[in-house]
Amino acid sequence: MTTVPFRVLSYNVRGLRDDQAALAEVVRSTDPDVVCVQEAPKYLRWRAKGAALARSWGVLYVAGGGSTGGTALYAHLRVDVDAPQETVASRLYGWPDRGIATAMVTKAGARLAVASLHLPLDALARQRYSTMVGQLLDQYPTTHRLVAGDLNEKPGGPTWQGLHDGGLCDLDPACGPTFPAAAPRKRIDGILATDGVQVVEHHVVDSPAVARASDHRPLLAVVHVPVDQPARQPSSA
Repeated sequence: MTTVPFRVLSYNVRGLRDDQAALAEVVRSTDPDVVCVQEAPKYLRWRAKGAALARSWGVLYVAGGGSTGGTALYAHLRVDVDAPQETVASRLYGWPDRGIATAMVTKAGARLAVASLHLPLDALARQRYSTMVGQLLDQYPTTHRLVAGDLNEKPGGPTWQGLHDGGLCDLDPACGPTFPAAAPRKRIDGILATDGVQVVEHHVVDSPAVARASDHRPLLAVVHVPVDQPARQPSSA
């Protein structure tokens, strides 16, 4: 079976309130194919700000930002992007809006449906995401799926379990803590994928720039995705 590697970075960038040069250094050092971002620019001229951020990272803006409460997707030129979608998942009085950015990325014949998400602080609202994410990814013509983001919940919680019940498994249950960046004590970020997605590498990114770039440490996963086999044509008589 032929597989293709994808490098996926998940990063809560705290609304760009920290050292943006350090942030660009961190992202570029991981050489990602796809970046799932939380707390991306979402206010005045947010699309222009998102595009400028993409340039500083060496990638392209795909979807999300002001339309999704700051949840966004970026991708490298070496992958093709199809059907980007922006979904507002919750609007609760007194809480920040939360949304999901999704797309299908293709590289050398391998297709991967990707969702970037930032779960709400409200526990009941978080649990509704497990069903919504699955429904959004069902729209893409591939069985290979990956979800990444700030879950605002420790592994083993009900939302993690809901995603697991939907076929999305934590790529590294033994992963180290991601928050806060300077001296991380707990893990509230994750990358999950379906069974056909093979994990080659998964770790919390750490470097001198990480503590200056955001209040979260990013997660990097290198996964191998099977190439979709073309449908067999019926033989002529």
